[in-house]
Amino acid sequence: MQIQGDQPFLARATTLAADIIADDLKSLKPLNNTVPGRVRPKREESFGHDLAHAAVETYLVTRLSFKLFSYLGLGYHWITRLLGLCIYAMLLMPGFLQVAFYYFFSPQVHRSVVYGNKPRNRVDIFLPTPRSSRSSPKPVVAFVTGGAWIIGYRAWGSLLGRQLSERDIIVACIDYRNFPQGTISDMVEDVSQGISFICNHITEYGGDPNRIYLMGQSAGAHISACALVKQAIKESRGEKVSWSVSSIKAYFGLSGGYNLPSLVDHFHDQGLYRSVLFSIMEGEECLESFSPDIMAQDLSSRKAVYLLPHVILFHGTEDCSVPSDASKAFVDTLHGVGAQAELVLYKGKTHLDLFLHDPLRGGKDELFDYLVAFIHSSNKEALAMDAIAPPRRRLIPEFLIKLARRISPF
Repeated sequence: MQIQGDQPFLARATTLAADIIADDLKSLKPLNNTVPGRVRPKREESFGHDLAHAAVETYLVTRLSFKLFSYLGLGYHWITRLLGLCIYAMLLMPGFLQVAFYYFFSPQVHRSVVYGNKPRNRVDIFLPTPRSSRSSPKPVVAFVTGGAWIIGYRAWGSLLGRQLSERDIIVACIDYRNFPQGTISDMVEDVSQGISFICNHITEYGGDPNRIYLMGQSAGAHISACALVKQAIKESRGEKVSWSVSSIKAYFGLSGGYNLPSLVDHFHDQGLYRSVLFSIMEGEECLESFSPDIMAQDLSSRKAVYLLPHVILFHGTEDCSVPSDASKAFVDTLHGVGAQAELVLYKGKTHLDLFLHDPLRGGKDELFDYLVAFIHSSNKEALAMDAIAPPRRRLIPEFLIKLARRISPF
């Protein structure tokens, strides 16, 4: 899609984007030469640089939005969905603003760390507050956010990053190209490159390279599972790789879909039309090639399956966006080929309850407690600290959460 009428601005924006990316890559070079024990160089930024970068990203998002509307159309279904999403966001805005303040102003958040030379090859890293009594390397969660392969953004993981970092866990939220900026192979490539960066550089942020956990939510669960299985296939064939599946201690899949051919009709009924899904997945004939469930059943991939880490899938039984049967089927497949996998179902939970609504409520959270206990299972000191940790603060009144839950288009 070409925008007419303002080509000088387009040229300037393109040049500016290239300059910003080049500048970010230059700022990353000292990381490769970091000497253990030295303080990692702090990236110098200016308000003008941030403003220019925001302008370029705004222009890019606007251009891609028009292109996306050309795929989706502006029918009644999408208009009502968009209105519902706007009202939903307004109801939860008090909580979102608190998380946004933390994201933009906390010194423990390292935003927009560049991991590659493609658009949106960036990662946000959430670090625990320094504690002299627990200065050993921290476990790491590499997180891939959802967004129907269309609206995913690394900042969506800020709430997870904030709450896990409070329990002495580093969270690295990997960004990736969305459709129509990229298709599924671009997304998997970006996420794999982001995982490689984390595996190879997380020690410079105080992370433990032997305790890296991969986690994805919704479309992010699908993309990260694809990256993991495809990486295992490469390793089983003896191909040269930049990171090893053995570096991942466990995979956490939250509300994901792993067998695309079986979900086409469901997604179509939910508003993600077949034509759009096929465009995202590079054609109907490629659906199986990007379905971890089907890849694991392929006899030629059996050696790769044995390389996979412990797989744990979480799903709400009232999830209308991606049915919980999708996770159950994938776990059954993994069991059938001898992989270590388990399924954790949450009765009555919807697509966003586990990832958003329950964390906004604060207090006790079954999924959060499970993740923290699993990650800290080999660290008695961390478990003891978790046992006496104060309850998480509620970020939004319950009546707003209940109202937003009824309006949610997901």
